[in-house]
Amino acid sequence: MKHTTIFATIFAIAMLFCISACGKEDILSDGTYTGKTVGHNAEITIEVTIKNGSVSNAQIISQKESPGVGLPAAEQIVRAFVEQGNTTGIDVVSGATITSRAVLSALNKALVAAHKKKNSSAYKDTECDIVIIGAGGAGLVAATEATCRGAKVIVLEKMGIVGGNTNYSTGGINASYTKEQKRLGIVDSTDVFFDDIMAGGYYLNDPQLVRTLVDNSAAMVEWLQSDLIGADLSDVGMFGGATNKRIHRPKGGGAIGVHLVPRLHKAALVHGADIRLNNKAIDILSDNGKACGVRVAAADTEYTISAKAVIIATGGFGANIDMVSMYQPSLSNFGTTNHKGATGDAFQMVEKFNADITQMTQIQIHPTVVPNTNIMITEAVRGNGAILVNRDGKRFIDELGNRDIVSAAILTQPGRTAFLVFDQGVRDSLNAIEDYVKQNLLTKGSSITELAGKLHIPAITLEKTVASYNESVKKGVDEAFKRSPASMERPINIAPYYAVECGPAIHHTMGGLKINTKAEVLNKNGKPIPALYAAGEVTGGLHGGNRLGGNAVADICIFGKIAADSALAYIGK
Repeated sequence: MKHTTIFATIFAIAMLFCISACGKEDILSDGTYTGKTVGHNAEITIEVTIKNGSVSNAQIISQKESPGVGLPAAEQIVRAFVEQGNTTGIDVVSGATITSRAVLSALNKALVAAHKKKNSSAYKDTECDIVIIGAGGAGLVAATEATCRGAKVIVLEKMGIVGGNTNYSTGGINASYTKEQKRLGIVDSTDVFFDDIMAGGYYLNDPQLVRTLVDNSAAMVEWLQSDLIGADLSDVGMFGGATNKRIHRPKGGGAIGVHLVPRLHKAALVHGADIRLNNKAIDILSDNGKACGVRVAAADTEYTISAKAVIIATGGFGANIDMVSMYQPSLSNFGTTNHKGATGDAFQMVEKFNADITQMTQIQIHPTVVPNTNIMITEAVRGNGAILVNRDGKRFIDELGNRDIVSAAILTQPGRTAFLVFDQGVRDSLNAIEDYVKQNLLTKGSSITELAGKLHIPAITLEKTVASYNESVKKGVDEAFKRSPASMERPINIAPYYAVECGPAIHHTMGGLKINTKAEVLNKNGKPIPALYAAGEVTGGLHGGNRLGGNAVADICIFGKIAADSALAYIGK
């Protein structure tokens, strides 16, 4: 364990500060205490036993993490915790970042419960400049921007960890006309980016929101790369619906979420944001139609935060199957890639403001999700050269088409799933694939024939399919399905070969609160609601009828910053 996770360190330091301030004789109470938080797949429950004022044992009571990766990681962290008696310096386990963070959060919650002074007593009625609901990507960006400019900020997060759906983001952030594109010789423009988004969303998008996103995208990449955040966005690749390579991600094609969230979290904390985990906003307060604070539930208490402005960054409702089914009954039996907290809490809280909502029926399903696990295979695998084949061993679609089109095509295939097929060359080009290897998701063959046998599909057909695709790569033209040449840089010809079965699952809710280009929430008369702002997946109108991969991170970052800037202007900061 050499690289200490920022999440564990900051939480542990806060715990140690709290404990030391209360005196040695008042540190931990003997007994057994429970910590719960949501892991990768479901809630994780851990019991910590305190004897003679210190940790004597800890055990996982319930969990549903993956047996090959998540569970061993959880057990490794618990063992390290028992050995040293706290979470200070315990690393996340490679390939199980989300599970690791959840376990560390549960352990820390148990320690807080063991302290004689209940955690809930720390929360009393208070006030601040800006209160932000949600500590996902949008909330953390807004918190960083606002605190850097001198505002007193409180961030409320109902879950036990920060990050929300951003933790699961594997692709990257779309941006055009960037320094990274120029460095790599990629010719792109904001106008082409704009046209791609509008076409991808079937022109249902709000063009003003789209223009705001594309015009601010290059500056946002530089903001994330600056010393303030320190993100690595040096790899630029191809994603579905894009004319040019414009999805920016860590070197080697690493997952963006687990790279970005800790850096945003650290930046917000360092600059003074008060981030409160397990604190659920239950109501937004109104003063004659102006947002003026939030009512909060935490542990066994409720309290009020009075604020000059409120930013809603609660995310979408993709994990609320009742809400999804209300707007799209056809999706009632689908799985979801969303984290457990994506339940659409904000919509009821804004009813008193007569807030407008838009395009709530526009719900995206992602085409490549591993059945029965809800683990999404990033679009970057296809962008770097993988193909989709059915159980007959044949391609059936442009793999980089819009997500709704690819999803619909998969659902027409036998078994309603397909196989993503690639080779060692694709694997070597994309670090994100290593996480799938560690989770034992891939089927491996030393040859196309062996791979076909393991998949129970006709070997001769699969060999012909791969050979035909390789010929298309050589020619630079996909006559069969018109796949973009920019995503056909690699033939599939380097052994070993890999495949993973995948099918569609609920991924992104594109409808939400109606906002303007200043991230002001609008009422049903089209007027801004004073002091109320929103950013990220909780909003609607930007993505139209289909969100392009890479635009979610662009959305949360760009409009998260805009929301903070608008709130700061409103309160005179």
